[in-house]
Amino acid sequence: MSKNRHLSTIKQQRSQALSSEDTFRDGHLTKPAFISLAILTFITFVGNFTQLQLSAALPTIVAEFKINVTTGQWMTSVFQLVMGVMVPLTAFLTRRFSTRHIVITSMIVFTIGSAIALTAPTFLLVLLGRTLEAIGTGVMWPVLQITVFSIYPMSRRGVAMGTVGMAMSVAPALGPTIGGWQTDANGWRSIFLSLTIIGAIAIVLAVVFLRNFGAQDRNAQADLFSASLSVIGFGGLMFGFTNIESYPFDNPMVWGPMVIGILGIAWFIMRQIHTARRFEELREAHRKARAAGSEVPPAAMQHKGRAIQPPLLNLGVLRNRSFTIGTICASLSFFAFSSIVVIIPLYIQNDRGFSSTMSGLIMLPGAFGMCIAQFFGGKLLDRFGARPVALTGSITLFFGTIMMSLLGMHTWIWWISIWQFVRQIGMGFVLMPITTWSLNCLEPHEVSAGSAVTNTARQIAGAIGAPILVISMEAFTKLRHASLGGTPQTAIQASVFGVQSALHISAAICFIMVLLVFFGVKGNGAGSTHDTVQRAMARVHMVHPHLPSIAGHQINIGSHRAQGNHEHGPQASSVEE
Repeated sequence: MSKNRHLSTIKQQRSQALSSEDTFRDGHLTKPAFISLAILTFITFVGNFTQLQLSAALPTIVAEFKINVTTGQWMTSVFQLVMGVMVPLTAFLTRRFSTRHIVITSMIVFTIGSAIALTAPTFLLVLLGRTLEAIGTGVMWPVLQITVFSIYPMSRRGVAMGTVGMAMSVAPALGPTIGGWQTDANGWRSIFLSLTIIGAIAIVLAVVFLRNFGAQDRNAQADLFSASLSVIGFGGLMFGFTNIESYPFDNPMVWGPMVIGILGIAWFIMRQIHTARRFEELREAHRKARAAGSEVPPAAMQHKGRAIQPPLLNLGVLRNRSFTIGTICASLSFFAFSSIVVIIPLYIQNDRGFSSTMSGLIMLPGAFGMCIAQFFGGKLLDRFGARPVALTGSITLFFGTIMMSLLGMHTWIWWISIWQFVRQIGMGFVLMPITTWSLNCLEPHEVSAGSAVTNTARQIAGAIGAPILVISMEAFTKLRHASLGGTPQTAIQASVFGVQSALHISAAICFIMVLLVFFGVKGNGAGSTHDTVQRAMARVHMVHPHLPSIAGHQINIGSHRAQGNHEHGPQASSVEE
């Protein structure tokens, strides 16, 4: 009897949501919060790891199922597309269901998908398995972000997101490396065997140790029609893009899905704006009623007999300029980065003749570069603001892409590795700081919606980026091959030219991102190079007060800060510096 009571108590503790006092105490995470955050990070790591794990195995899968590269890259693109569709549901799921319910259900779906892909006899069934994997892991990164923002105070979020981001940044680079080794050693199906086992382990960890965060609203309802519109819109657009290789642009198989996709996206956006307007009107009516001491009648809270719910994707957060700039920067970085991770293994294996394992090893150092950049990027964000960190990162990403585009038929193969390392350092200094800054610019009650919007935009950009650059690469390859005479001897030379052209397009996107960060990342929390220099000079003055030139600058710092902040005098400003 006492044993049953003990088990019942443990079960009740697991299902009970942790309060703010139970998660962060005396400047540190409590043990239950730390264990739960570690589990969420591990599961999100698995999702990011899975996302690009098949990129090194793509040439092998294309050859086995006798499909073209554009069709084969759907193994990666469909993962990102489905994740992009699932992310908007996060705001609803986190309101309606507990953390444990979301995570355990997600991992069950992921494990089933991995098992289907493991045993699939056809490419379509493998694609179905990948789709279920994406459904299972699509909500995990937003859930992790929301959890971090709910646990940590604003002053610690940069370091927290940077630390979590280390795991997230290593995962996409480790995926191709381990996936390539597994493909060479035991075939590509061994990848799905390992994912099935990992999924089962994740389920056990979540059931036994994971705790809940936040409260639930049992009356929350999902806007499944909006979710369907997003699938039709973005899926149709991608399907039209991928058909460009097989059909001319004026063929209905190309423009038909594109038109349907554009109409679906437009309808989706208008529906979100209309739903958000109704919901805001209802919330304003509630506010006025509470101020007047009365209640809103139940009929006013319904539309066509159903309770009015917030939009699936609250696009109202895009009215915040800083958040919009941050979301666009993050999307461009995903577009430029994710597509190259698909293209480079094709160059290494098909054009240079290296194995899948070697392809993964060449890409591996970039994982450590991004890991380092994510960690220090979070620290630098808390110290200097987003502008200097993101500007450094975007310039580094642009320069690394330019240097990588100099590859040729006989380039030293580790040249690719070096500049991929540089590119991922730049990516690490851009992605997490700019995302954290943009979410910090929102009101606390908007963070969940903002996380859904920015993650959706990133995943869709990554999903669309891969087919666009792959199609561009193959188009330039065909043109170059024809200009060289169309002989088999010039096929590899033409293919290398196609890869170079795709890298040039990626570099142009990175340059746009540099301009966007330079002119757009401003305001609270952005920081600046000028602020950074002033802080450094103030600290030098504290250590060497006898230096007159530094002291003069320190006085200017005080007066400058005093003009910008009337709550503190010059002396107080100097102390703050």
